Amino acid sequence: MTAFLTSIFVLIAGYFIYGAIAERVFGIDPSRPTPAIDHTDGVDFVPLPTWKVFLIQFLNIAGLGPIFGAIMGIMFGPAAFLWIVIGTIFGGAVHDFVSAMVSLRNGGVSLPEIVGNELGRRIKTVMSVFSVILLVLVAAVFVVSPSGIIAGMFTPESLWADTTLWVGIIFAYYMLATMLPIDKLIGRFYPIFGFALLFMAVGILGVLLFGHVGIPDGFSDGLHNRRPDAESAPLFPMMFISIACGAISGFHATQSPMMARCLKNERLARPVFYGAMVAEGIVALIWAAAAIAFTGGYEGLSAYLAEGKSAASLVHDISIGWLGIAGGILAIIGVVAAPITTGDTALRSARLMLADMFSLDQKPIFKRLLICIPLFAVTMAVTIPAMNPKQFEVVWRYFAWSNQTLAVFTLWAMTVYLARNSRFYGITLIPAMFMTVVSVTFLLVAPKSQGGLELLSGDLYPFGLGSGIAVAITFCILFYIKIKPLTHD
Repeated sequence: MTAFLTSIFVLIAGYFIYGAIAERVFGIDPSRPTPAIDHTDGVDFVPLPTWKVFLIQFLNIAGLGPIFGAIMGIMFGPAAFLWIVIGTIFGGAVHDFVSAMVSLRNGGVSLPEIVGNELGRRIKTVMSVFSVILLVLVAAVFVVSPSGIIAGMFTPESLWADTTLWVGIIFAYYMLATMLPIDKLIGRFYPIFGFALLFMAVGILGVLLFGHVGIPDGFSDGLHNRRPDAESAPLFPMMFISIACGAISGFHATQSPMMARCLKNERLARPVFYGAMVAEGIVALIWAAAAIAFTGGYEGLSAYLAEGKSAASLVHDISIGWLGIAGGILAIIGVVAAPITTGDTALRSARLMLADMFSLDQKPIFKRLLICIPLFAVTMAVTIPAMNPKQFEVVWRYFAWSNQTLAVFTLWAMTVYLARNSRFYGITLIPAMFMTVVSVTFLLVAPKSQGGLELLSGDLYPFGLGSGIAVAITFCILFYIKIKPLTHD
């Protein structure tokens, strides 16, 4: 319990201390008009109340990652708690905040435009394609997962127990949320979803703190890997891929520009973007602790999952077991709302990226349809095979790696931006190098069944790790070559 409480305290302190440092490094300007004020169009550039912008950003990024990712990631042992805290403060929150600020300073442009401005047009093209593919995968994953959870709440004989039916309903909602002005649907329903998600988190936290529940965090036994397949799933880099959205996630940088178009003042950026990531880190800590507390420890959690049960089953069992029927249903709604509110804004972000790519004004409904019709068709083509559990695992694995790879490109682009503007770029350079090592090493050592190439696994693992380090150092050298003429102008 002490380690859990300390982790939450450090996360909150990180917001006030390191968040203020990041804010000072970037140099916010409260007198500078934001895109929501300068480019108001009633569709995407819409000034919204700060609490709504925060909730939308929080729900956008808090999909299944900080819940399912934390449950699966805690099997790597107590090191997961450290990664959530350290990754959130020094990696994820900085990543989200700086990418949002750069978008604010560039008229609310989307992520590929930001990366292209800093790393070149070729990288911009790659990022545009890569980002849209990632967002389509996110939408597909976050249609199928909540559909299964909702269908499981009904008896098999019920019409509403049909997963396919819920896929259709949720996808129809996605279409509306992608097309309509942001304040018409998303801005109205997110507060309701936010309440459900907050109730879930606070309810589970209340049981952990006051329900005479022990949290067998295992710190006294060391930080070694607790997975039964530890040899084929080394803690580094596998844990850092498994726990993504609860620590650092490239997907978040696709969402930050969308909400940058709704922010009224730059001084609100830290509470909204850095704060939302810290809140997500707390949610991840709660579910990681709940998973081992409910099952009695790492061995108990391993046995639970070995029975063929999933993270979704555990979420259901914890919610009902600890909060009762009424509270459990509301908590499950919160878990369902999280991926749904991520999936819809993933498609909305994809629309905005494609609009920026082809310079299409999105105020006319006809031009929105030009982008949305093929976008919806491709997403549905990915969603249908993902409804098969085996195919879903494939989609999820590709999403997990591409998600962290996107964070690598974003962090390097932000580092170049800070250096070019004579700001202290160390706050993004260090996490950029670390995540480069993580992503490259994962690609080389991870089993093919988990999305890797399995080229340097087993006894060759040191070479895989060394390759990751070598790539990070190479990127660092290229970075200094690129910024040297800029810093001497």
